[in-house]
Amino acid sequence: MASPTHLEKLLVCTDDSPDSQGACHAALELASSSGSKVVLLQVIPYIPTYELQPMDLMGPATPTVNLELMAGREAAVRDHLKAWATEAANRGVDMEVRVRTSTTEYDGILEEAEVLNPDLLLMGRHGRTGLSRLLMGSVTARVIGHSPVNVLVVPRGVTLSFQKILVGSDGSPGSLVAWEEALGIAKKQRSSLIAASVARGDAEVVLAEEILRELAAAAAAQGIAVETLTLKGRPDAALLKTAQEQQVNLIILGSHGRTGLARLLMGSTTERVIGQSPCPVLVVKRARG
Repeated sequence: MASPTHLEKLLVCTDDSPDSQGACHAALELASSSGSKVVLLQVIPYIPTYELQPMDLMGPATPTVNLELMAGREAAVRDHLKAWATEAANRGVDMEVRVRTSTTEYDGILEEAEVLNPDLLLMGRHGRTGLSRLLMGSVTARVIGHSPVNVLVVPRGVTLSFQKILVGSDGSPGSLVAWEEALGIAKKQRSSLIAASVARGDAEVVLAEEILRELAAAAAAQGIAVETLTLKGRPDAALLKTAQEQQVNLIILGSHGRTGLARLLMGSTTERVIGQSPCPVLVVKRARG
């Protein structure tokens, strides 16, 4: 499997849960084919302790961090991550293991992303604290919402492939950036490319068809063949149904659509698609360089 685009540095996040292993395997696959450097990151949240206060002090207890305990946890995590470093070395992949302590897991991941400035951030859909009733883990959702770079979410037990790609578009700036990313990947990978736009009702069909005509024109200008689908219904449900029926290997979306509000971390359609997708989802946060 070749790299989708030029990727020098990959930041893959793990918490040693089964759901995070898919992202680790995907990172190794990408790196082994493209020569990318992989930074494997695990964040250890601070666990504050509270010392008992004298009876005559009425103020709240002051939280402290047990540095000895944190150092022990960090050493244990580094020791556990050696298995991934060994696998990377066996595949000729340059991997650096990093362990960061932070107030929360998502804060630590975002801090590392700002420092490292990777070309792609890879994550699992859920972590150790993911609840089955939730579509997506809160750490993944918050990282996607604030990440300065594109995020690839890889479900548990799924292999990354670029053979058949589905792109959902509503004509918003975010979805147009996602389309540009999809064209770049499809051109390099010779992927089968499907562009879909969803009309919530009959009144939106004309708009959806116009969006698809513009996408097809952009693809034709680059000599890329594309199949266009005008779908009806709720966007996330329509896209997920299409992904199943078409047996696509990758879904590409923008982080926000036309109805995305600035106060929200991520558009609801993108969040629901990620939470239930049968294949990896690439959330595009910025244009290709």
